[in-house]
Amino acid sequence: MAVTDEAIEKIKAMIVSGELSPGDRLPPEKELSERLGLSRNSMREAVKALEVIRVLDVRRGDGTYVTSLEPHLLLEAIAFVVDMHDDDSMLEIFAVRRMLESQATGLAATLGTDEEIAELIQEVDGVDASVGIEELVEHDIRFHREIVAMAGNAYLASLIEHLSSQTVRARVWRGLTQGGAVERTLSEHRAIADAIAQRDSALATSLTTAHIAGVERWLRQAASA
Repeated sequence: MAVTDEAIEKIKAMIVSGELSPGDRLPPEKELSERLGLSRNSMREAVKALEVIRVLDVRRGDGTYVTSLEPHLLLEAIAFVVDMHDDDSMLEIFAVRRMLESQATGLAATLGTDEEIAELIQEVDGVDASVGIEELVEHDIRFHREIVAMAGNAYLASLIEHLSSQTVRARVWRGLTQGGAVERTLSEHRAIADAIAQRDSALATSLTTAHIAGVERWLRQAASA
């Protein structure tokens, strides 16, 4: 194991064991490196790496702290990776999203509160095909985020959201606009929302599977064009 990797593992072990908790300040670099039996250079590189993936927060002139470790922070890197992939890889990413989000939507139909469902219906009612791309993207983010939030699993919600970043959504909606498929896509949103409102978990799951599969079909066609 590389020395930097060893330093990362040792800092991680301190967090996992509870020696360091979210919001805690790490000991000074010299003290920490001596305690863990590692060089200050390897410790410095480990801290940089853990800062990139949002495990640590380096505050200049103050110190280094453990972040909140909330899911949306720890999974941010996924969105970056997704944005960098081509159409072929994107198809695999959307397949993963389809499997996860369809099940989350089924849970939403079971676990969503009446207030959450009312807000979802309001979201669907508030958009039509005449709005611009930016508004469609924002609607798409809110629509899917509200549904997945009803499943009550923060890690699942963050993972699904980062699997389809704002950049990817903008790209998809532009394609749908050019292909004249916006009305159909918004109609699918309505059908999913109605299934959730009816507490029909099986129907909500099936409709979401078909909805995301439709985007996969568009991507496949775009890749082969």
